[in-house]
Amino acid sequence: QRQLVESGGGLVQPGGSLRLSCVDSGFPLINYMIGWFRQAPGKEREGVSCISTSDGSTSYTDSVKGRFTISRDNAKNTVYLQMDSVKPEDTAVYFCAVDAFNRRPCTESHFGYWGQGTHVTVSS
Repeated sequence: QRQLVESGGGLVQPGGSLRLSCVDSGFPLINYMIGWFRQAPGKEREGVSCISTSDGSTSYTDSVKGRFTISRDNAKNTVYLQMDSVKPEDTAVYFCAVDAFNRRPCTESHFGYWGQGTHVTVSS
């Protein structure tokens, strides 16, 4: 049974860094599209970044380009989201999700498996 587990969230000051991890304990993350999404208080969930574990191609929403980096370690069955130069508006619950069909472009409706989320708070 697939189980996605996110970790790495916490409190970070503006301008700081944080690395989120997403581990799939049920299936190897091979030939899938893995996405990071976030939901801020009172707002709808939005896509942050995606990576294909087949070819490593990535995509980012405009607000995080140049600050966040998504990567994968297939041997560890883990996808990471490196968050640098964080801003208060990055405060949200961050979720990872799996599209088992590795579809392009990365679209939220393609993702059928979701983790429980990890909280990120950017505040001084």
